Amino acid sequence: MTTEPITQCRAREPQQTPRKVLYLDWLSSREEGVTDLLDDWQVIRVGSVQEARAAMQDCVFRVALVRFDKLDRERKVAFEQLVEASPPLYWIALLDADSIEQDGFSQLIYDYFFDYYTLPLTDKMHFLSATLGHAYGLGDLCDAEHEQRRYREECQMVGASPAIRLVFSQIRKVAGVDATVLITGSSGTGKELIARAIHQRSRRHKGPFVALNCGALPENLVQAELFGHEKGAFTGAHCRKTGRIEAAMGGTLFLDEIGDLPLPLQVNLLRFLQEETIERLGGHETLYIDARVIAATHRDLEQEIKEGAFREDLYYRLNVLSIEVPDLKERDGDIELLANFFFRKFTEGQNHKVRGFSRKATAAMNRHDWPGNVRELINRVRKAIVMSDNRLITAADLGLEHTGDGESGGPVPTLEQARHQAERQAIRRSLKKAGHNMTSAARLLGVSRVTLYRLMEKHQLHEAAKD
Repeated sequence: MTTEPITQCRAREPQQTPRKVLYLDWLSSREEGVTDLLDDWQVIRVGSVQEARAAMQDCVFRVALVRFDKLDRERKVAFEQLVEASPPLYWIALLDADSIEQDGFSQLIYDYFFDYYTLPLTDKMHFLSATLGHAYGLGDLCDAEHEQRRYREECQMVGASPAIRLVFSQIRKVAGVDATVLITGSSGTGKELIARAIHQRSRRHKGPFVALNCGALPENLVQAELFGHEKGAFTGAHCRKTGRIEAAMGGTLFLDEIGDLPLPLQVNLLRFLQEETIERLGGHETLYIDARVIAATHRDLEQEIKEGAFREDLYYRLNVLSIEVPDLKERDGDIELLANFFFRKFTEGQNHKVRGFSRKATAAMNRHDWPGNVRELINRVRKAIVMSDNRLITAADLGLEHTGDGESGGPVPTLEQARHQAERQAIRRSLKKAGHNMTSAARLLGVSRVTLYRLMEKHQLHEAAKD
């Protein structure tokens, strides 16, 4: 074991030195007992918060010890500010056995420390050394995870599950081909993010990315938004307006909820895809537009074609390349990654009390069905950050305290109750996937329409069909 001044730390960094541990010793006696027994570590010993900050600027630490003898308000605030303003560290407290009973000590340890030991350490030193080693190893893993996360979080496309990795692979493939793309998936799964990722990886990345939600505008305004209009084309058209298609010249046009595009406008869009030309509303000039089209929908367009609500020729023009986005519940392991990503995004640079998620909150998120997918997850995390009064976000903060059978400590459901719940969820999912079309939903469930109506009556799900 070596105890060295801070100024020597940087000079020895390139050499093979023992693992470093920062030791903040707040005792006035400055006894040597603790550091003398850590013979496998290079201990950088400091006596104040200011010295600790200086040490962190000169050296990279993964673990730190702090020796407490008393906890007054000034020292508590100084330590909290040190931890919150410093790079992530695993802190281990060393304190007298009777100190743990002091007001505030227990909460401080719970909020900020990886572990704690009571003194004297004579017969516990090998345990302390093992704890330091374990924490140091976790720091290594966190560094590796940080590098992987930088790749995963590009364009906020966060995930490591097989289902989302397949989507990443498809994005890379279709980005290099200048053809139309149809993105399908439930609402809230991130279809626009995928469209932006394709655009940013394509040869058109320096051009504009223009988005239009076809279901968000009245039918009489969609044509003017898409194709633009000349002055005087209709009442209120006081000047020429450039449409979204024209604005996307040299870039990408993203048409969200393409299944909601009115049938008359589907003909005009088909012509643009075939001829690459448009005419502004009320105009006679033919304009050539070089823009790539990416469309997205949560509807089953093949079923819409059978029902006469969507043109088959337009469908095949749009569906040259396709990407199907999985629901969040199908992305095994991604829920926690996404929750932590958005937690960091919403708390970065902000003075929030919350430090992360409790274990029960994480378990509740993994149990939840996420009918609103990633959009629902974002809303729950953001609300919890603002409203939580805890250091760690709880399941109740997320509005998930009754999710599953573990968080609330309620009774285990009977087999009949479990079957009833599974049946109800299957009906709701099939209705959602089929765009609330009864025939399609019955086909997905493998039952007749009559049986589906009977099941909906049993589970009182008629309102779900009307949503």
